Amino acid sequence: MENNIFSFSNTYWQQLTGTAMGTPVACSYATIAYGQHKNTRVLTTFKPFLLYYRRYIDDIFGIWLPPATGNTKTWERFKMELNNWGSLKWILEAPSKQTVFLDLQLKLNGTTINTSTYQKDLDLYLYLPPKSAHPPSCLKGLIAGELRHYWLQNNTNDFQDILIKFIKRLSERGHQIEDLTPLIRQAALAID
Repeated sequence: MENNIFSFSNTYWQQLTGTAMGTPVACSYATIAYGQHKNTRVLTTFKPFLLYYRRYIDDIFGIWLPPATGNTKTWERFKMELNNWGSLKWILEAPSKQTVFLDLQLKLNGTTINTSTYQKDLDLYLYLPPKSAHPPSCLKGLIAGELRHYWLQNNTNDFQDILIKFIKRLSERGHQIEDLTPLIRQAALAID
């Protein structure tokens, strides 16, 4: 990756470090390269304090078990070790009983983890418009997939709330409720 040239406006630039921006293999490089550090340093050193640890490209979710003494130095060492590799740095939240990971809100309630779907306020929800040249199966698949993942992530009340938002967003894109209703019913029957 020593000869990656890119243009911006009417100027040309040579990338001096890292993987070429936009290359399809960038995520694979990152996963493999940081995975080596994670497996040889992070997990071996801090395994007694990590009940659960998973990474998806540049997002980590973990369940941290603090030392019995309440000492926070181990947590600080863990944060330093995560960032003891490469030039990019992880931003860590302080340990808490709730967090957002990707599209999931997680809350610790006693010994139970409750989940609900998390959606960013600024998401535009630009679903396919009804006049799209895509085959009808794309809309059918979108509805089936969204309903299933909403069902798996939410309790009954949250599921109803997010389903109403989903239908409203599809309507705002121009879909008619009479066209959506049979697709939603069919998808709902498949998730039971």
